[in-house]
Amino acid sequence: MDKKLIEVNKKLSQNIGIKNVMAMPKILKTVVNVGIGATKTNPKFLEIVTDGLKVITGQKPAIRTARKAVSGFKIRQNDQVGLTVTLRGRKMIDFITKLADIVLPRVRDFRGLDQKSFDKNGNFTLGISEQIVFPEISYDKSEVLFGMSLTIVTNVRDSNLGQKLFKAWGFPFKKAPVRSKVG
Repeated sequence: MDKKLIEVNKKLSQNIGIKNVMAMPKILKTVVNVGIGATKTNPKFLEIVTDGLKVITGQKPAIRTARKAVSGFKIRQNDQVGLTVTLRGRKMIDFITKLADIVLPRVRDFRGLDQKSFDKNGNFTLGISEQIVFPEISYDKSEVLFGMSLTIVTNVRDSNLGQKLFKAWGFPFKKAPVRSKVG
């Protein structure tokens, strides 16, 4: 087992009182999505984004195509619209550790993650506007900037327990605003 995983399980067992390791809340997978709508104007965009995502995640991204045509976005059926990577196991643990410890503190004007980004099942979604916050990407060599959406899927069925899980992993959250009573 990984040192980070053991450390997280110890923090969680102290925090929520679950002694059984198999009953512990855990992160199942991390899904990274990138929209590639600019491929119509810049043909090299797909290749650049694919290489960047491969370097960031350590895994080759899968190309997603449009299921049906949408005239408002000038998309035809089977057009390439995105790239996705699903990380599990060792690569997922490394990616999440890097995200919490290195990437998020490098985001400009970062004040913590929003606690409203949890869904009712304890899954967490966040967006990163530029890939250059990842240490593997050089700012000078980046030809294009692209953002990405990250969804971290858990086995938790409660958003409060999900927040405790992510705090144990070291994710920085915004402090909840304190409402003062007037009058």
